[in-house]
Amino acid sequence: MSCFEVLKEKGYRLTPQRLMVLELLHETNSHMSALEIVSRVQARYPCVNKSTVYRTLDLLKELDLVTETELGGDTLFYHHAEKGHHHHLICTVCGGAIEVEEDVFAELEASLRDRFGFSADLKHLAIQGRCANCRV
Repeated sequence: MSCFEVLKEKGYRLTPQRLMVLELLHETNSHMSALEIVSRVQARYPCVNKSTVYRTLDLLKELDLVTETELGGDTLFYHHAEKGHHHHLICTVCGGAIEVEEDVFAELEASLRDRFGFSADLKHLAIQGRCANCRV
């Protein structure tokens, strides 16, 4: 089901602002902070209010159309959910990031379910540590 269909099915209109944010996230292959999204949307459409973009991101996150991840520091980053689930290993020394496929955590997910009866939401993780270069 497309983003547009999800919005419609849940009773939300596809406003121009929602469309702008969705298109922007769909066009990019990287994660973007809310400030980057605001800046890029306003570059195209100067009349769009910053708070509108933030409310739009909150709604899209609530509807699982975008993912929100903390990649170190206090900034949250957004990624179009259509781009798939993946995770990040963030080096606390150099700030480098390594993308990790979802299957790496399949055993952890199964172990949490089996041992604790806990169904973990492992859609988009960021794990802090040290990369191979900084470990030495």
